[in-house]
This record gives sequence, structure tokens and C-alpha cells, in this order.
Amino acid sequence: MKLCWVTIHVTDMQQSKQFYCDVLGLKIKREFAPGPGFSICFLEGNGADSELIEDASKHDEVTFSNSVSVGFLVDSLDEKIADLRSKGVENIIGPIAPSPNDRFIFIKDPDGMTVQIVEHK
Repeated sequence: MKLCWVTIHVTDMQQSKQFYCDVLGLKIKREFAPGPGFSICFLEGNGADSELIEDASKHDEVTFSNSVSVGFLVDSLDEKIADLRSKGVENIIGPIAPSPNDRFIFIKDPDGMTVQIVEHK
């Protein structure tokens, strides 16, 4: 079995696309609106995509647990931190280095989802 995507429910699709595309650097793979007030956007994940879903009728139901995060791999954590700061991201936790080969940071998306940025050498 292979993981194909992770679904993230959002309250504002435009704001979330701006964060995931402009801030994190992900690319839109496809997007569509299956009905009024409902939109879906798949972001290219090089194996496992991220699926953003906005359902206007369920905005107040969008919540996230601090026990779950979505992780993205980068070549250089230091370069990504500098990039994030240049784009106004201030809620950076870390870097954390649990082993000599791994370092990561945590940030939050516009709805409070924990996003982990990882460097593995």
C-alpha cells in the first residue's frame, strides 16, 4: 500500500493556497469546485500529495490536533528558515536536531495545522 495524499480541511482556500504555494513553495497539481461553496486543490507532493478542501458550510468545524503534523522535506533547512522569515513567517519553532542527520522546524498554516519542515542528511 502507498500513501497517495493527505487531506487538510481549510477555512479560506485562497489564503491556504497562498501559504502552501507562495510561502512553502508547493505547486498546484489540479483544482476544481464540485459544488457551490466547495473547492478542492491538490498540491504536488512528489509521491504523496496534499489535498486542500474548503467546504463553506463547515468552516467552524475545521480544527487540528497538536498530535498530528504534516512534514515536508527540504535540501537546506537554514535556507528554508531564511526564506520563511523573508516571507513574514514568525511562528517558527526550532530548529530541533534529534539526531546528527535530522533537523526540523515547526510552523502553523493559516488554520493552525502544524507543518514540519525537515532536513535529512
